Amino acid sequence: MARILLHPHITNIQTSWVKLGTEGAAEMLRSGANDLGGTLMEETISRMAGSSYGSYRSIQDLVAIAELAGRPARPRTTTYARVPAERQAAAVASDGHLPELLPVVE
Repeated sequence: MARILLHPHITNIQTSWVKLGTEGAAEMLRSGANDLGGTLMEETISRMAGSSYGSYRSIQDLVAIAELAGRPARPRTTTYARVPAERQAAAVASDGHLPELLPVVE
């Protein structure tokens, strides 16, 4: 209903796997949301506030949520532009790995 009422003023509606879990986020995608909120691949604020859903999802996990909803997974920038292929490749290559931290200077 929100997609109909808000069109054309708001064109993208996000669902949150952090707040709703995998099944809830998939249901929202089936119901008209078109943004899974993949920038929240790791989230701790909701967990600290009592959320019972996970604090990490890999790229494969996020794609699986979209597939569960029967929707295509498309990486995009924060302004909904296409993500360049080299950026996508770098993300996939580092998926599931924590970045190297700079050494502590004493």
